[in-house]
Amino acid sequence: MRGLKSVSRPVGQAGSGSGSVHAPDHQPPETGKAKMRKFIVAIIMATSLWGPSVHAATSVTPLITHDLQGIPDKEGAMVMVGYPPGGADPVHRHNASVFVYVLKGSIIMQVEGGARVTLKEGQTFFEGPDDVHLIGRNASQTEPARFLAFFVKDRTAPFVMPAH
Repeated sequence: MRGLKSVSRPVGQAGSGSGSVHAPDHQPPETGKAKMRKFIVAIIMATSLWGPSVHAATSVTPLITHDLQGIPDKEGAMVMVGYPPGGADPVHRHNASVFVYVLKGSIIMQVEGGARVTLKEGQTFFEGPDDVHLIGRNASQTEPARFLAFFVKDRTAPFVMPAH
């Protein structure tokens, strides 16, 4: 993030939930905090589209957002998504290019017109800005799953939108 620096912290350390934390740097503290607060609010609002049952079950942890130098009005953003056993997302889309990397467990993904795929730890998936995400769910009914999602999007675009 402009004005923010990364501070490494082991995955799983209390208060982290991720491999890095971001602290204000060369800008007034309110600038960096305000941008991260905006990012967190956007994620919360996006997950509220999924309704109370899925919202309570699926965890979304914002990790970083950063303006993309040389690409006007675009930003990169990374979130960590956790599915509990049997957890799933409803049909949705992103007005973004989304790169997914599975950290733990196994997930099933499918976009409209694409094949249904089961991804295991270390495997990847891509969603384009016009793709409708038909299936996003944990492949296991007994074990949790977790993945990173990296977005390249318009700075003002929401992270998640209804499919139609």
